Amino acid sequence: MHPRLHTSVCDLFGIEVPIVQTGMGWVAGPRLVSATANAGALGILASATMDFAQLRAAVTDVRSRTEQPFGVNLRADAHDIDNRVALLIDQGVRVASFAQAPTETIISRLHDGGVLVVPSIGAKRHAEKVLQWGVDAVLVQGGEGGGHTGSVPTSILLPQVVDAVEGRVPVIAAGGFFDGRGLVAALAYGADGIAMGTRFLLTSDSAVPQAVKDFYLSKGVAETTVTRQVDGVPHRVLNTDLIDQLESGRGKILALPRALLNAHRFKQMTGLSLRQMLREGAAMRKAGGLSYTQMVMAANTPMLLKAALVDGNTSSGVMASGQVVGVIDDLPSCHDLVHRIIAEAEATLARLSA
Repeated sequence: MHPRLHTSVCDLFGIEVPIVQTGMGWVAGPRLVSATANAGALGILASATMDFAQLRAAVTDVRSRTEQPFGVNLRADAHDIDNRVALLIDQGVRVASFAQAPTETIISRLHDGGVLVVPSIGAKRHAEKVLQWGVDAVLVQGGEGGGHTGSVPTSILLPQVVDAVEGRVPVIAAGGFFDGRGLVAALAYGADGIAMGTRFLLTSDSAVPQAVKDFYLSKGVAETTVTRQVDGVPHRVLNTDLIDQLESGRGKILALPRALLNAHRFKQMTGLSLRQMLREGAAMRKAGGLSYTQMVMAANTPMLLKAALVDGNTSSGVMASGQVVGVIDDLPSCHDLVHRIIAEAEATLARLSA
């Protein structure tokens, strides 16, 4: 591999290539995570939609499939976060990633147990804040990214964060990456690697139903929407009839009853008590500045995502997606994808130095 492609991210995580597979809920399970790890990249297990027993079983499953380092994505406001942190430490998980910044106490506990901490951030000020808390790296997602996202494009946000970090920790770029040219561009901006979600969702190792993958592959770069109607905060998803209804207002009259019903279903599925759900909801409301209605709507999200990404229902589910969906047209294995990206990056570097 070209020496410029072996970055500080490789050394920090103990991986071969500076590529990270993000912790997508209902998507980043043991099969995808282990396939990514065996390809030389960092796979991150999504735990937000798992109860504690499911997380423990998933970590064991990944361990049975690979000897390579991997990570687990955690919710800092989970009611059982202390148990989850202890599990990662006990199991020797290499990385804990967070969609929202963890507390200094959580960071300290993870560090004491030998686990690296990598929060996702969407603004320069967020990077400056978490640096003071002693995180090990930051994942910077620009507005092109799927799921919960900001409004600043990666090409503007990334150099801002790189300049703010000043080399103190590695920066991983996310939002709009899918090939080797993007990897080289991220390195040119000063990042130390890239993270991809939609590109890994659309692999043969992803457990997402084939019909849903075909639906993704049929979409163009202009066929995603950033909506607040799913859970009250900006969420980039594929255009569907359901999203059109919510955006137009035709579905809003049913949104709150649907959210309450799905929250009840999620409660039954995860075993959470009503008190635990209310506690998590209050923390979510405080962290995100949500209204009480939006807080209830946020409880809707896991089940709407599950309807599509697990059950295969593209008509009534929600499908998080980055804009790169419009330039993806195949379903390679994680092994083939990672090696193709590295080959493309090496060819790009050779062309630039010719």
